[in-house]
Amino acid sequence: MSTRRNFIKATALSVAMASVGMASFAAQAADTIKVGILHSLSGTMAISETALKETALMTIEEINKAGGVMGKKLEPVVVDPASNWPLFAEKARQLLTKDKVAVTFGCWTSVSRKSVLPVYKELNGLLFYPVQYEGEELEKNVFYTGAAPNQQAIPAVEYLMSKDGGEAKRFVLLGTDYVYPRTTNKILRAFLKSKGVADADIMEDYTPFGHSDYQTIIAKIKKFASEGKKTAVVSTINGDSNVPFYKELGNAGLKATDVPVVAFSVGEEELRGVDAKPLVGHLASWNYFMSLKNPENEKFVKMYREWAKKQKLPNADKVVTNDPMEATYIGIHMWKQAVEKAKSTDTDKVIAAMAGQTFKAPSGIVSKMDEKNHHLHKSVFIGEVKADGQFNVVWKTPGPIKAAPWSPYIPGNDKKKGEPETK
Repeated sequence: MSTRRNFIKATALSVAMASVGMASFAAQAADTIKVGILHSLSGTMAISETALKETALMTIEEINKAGGVMGKKLEPVVVDPASNWPLFAEKARQLLTKDKVAVTFGCWTSVSRKSVLPVYKELNGLLFYPVQYEGEELEKNVFYTGAAPNQQAIPAVEYLMSKDGGEAKRFVLLGTDYVYPRTTNKILRAFLKSKGVADADIMEDYTPFGHSDYQTIIAKIKKFASEGKKTAVVSTINGDSNVPFYKELGNAGLKATDVPVVAFSVGEEELRGVDAKPLVGHLASWNYFMSLKNPENEKFVKMYREWAKKQKLPNADKVVTNDPMEATYIGIHMWKQAVEKAKSTDTDKVIAAMAGQTFKAPSGIVSKMDEKNHHLHKSVFIGEVKADGQFNVVWKTPGPIKAAPWSPYIPGNDKKKGEPETK
């Protein structure tokens, strides 16, 4: 009998202790705000996305050191969707349902963003997307901190057509075969047509993700360029294919003075793996370059270099910053400000508080989230590749440009609303 009584007592005591343990665990969990980081750390896109994961972790550490968000520490949950588009959706669902993250910072390609979108809509999650894209989308659950086409692609082509940009008359639209390059080139084709460029003066070509043999395509470009009119290449090649593309460009002796290439997905990070000397003078269009001189950028670059050394990242002494890293940094800080304004991590309250948020950006402007369209107002810079893989800014807009997610060059867009549906 006493044995049974002792057993009941012991059981009651262990249940009580377990519940105390559970309570302290719950209290511990409640002391942090979980934040999802959804970037490819392997596969064809790792060359571009790994640095965004590092930027997110660095920014979270910076915020935590300054007291966190509403007095709580941010707790990053890092997953690797491995450049596998359906896996992005699986990992997004895991972050929202299992890990219970308050927000996700992630995706690079538009196909990965389109893959996760139904998940964020269904579960009313919040995604910050940090990369330039094709527009033609406006979602309540997404904040787009990269550029829309009128903040990158259109100004770049206008520059190529200008006296300063070499007065190009023929254009090669070359991209990776998926939604971002195809939609961007649809917009650019319509834009060029509006400027009087004939279809015969536009060559369009696509290669799959991870493509590595650019000999045939570069030979085609050389032939197209030899037909008498000044030719320029507009590249929407994504991921590690950029390395063989630029190597072949160098091998073929296609210099920027003959056929300039302007890229929308190549920045300082992608050029780390390439001998940049043969590429001097080729162009990239972005909203930030590491070489920009201002106090915010000096602080940002210094912080990332120190982070790289502390984390013992590969080639830590040669790390660079780039546009999507800056967009990641701005997005996390703006989300923090919105949570503190809303006094809540509730998705709908944070969405409302994001409207009109401002942040002193490393690009040198005060970055502003549009009150209605979930996009940042951004300055545009065109940079020329230098021998050290950095960029010399040769052109910039006088100030920030408001994003036009629905391109006026796509028929029917004039009837579309400039703000997301809130149903």
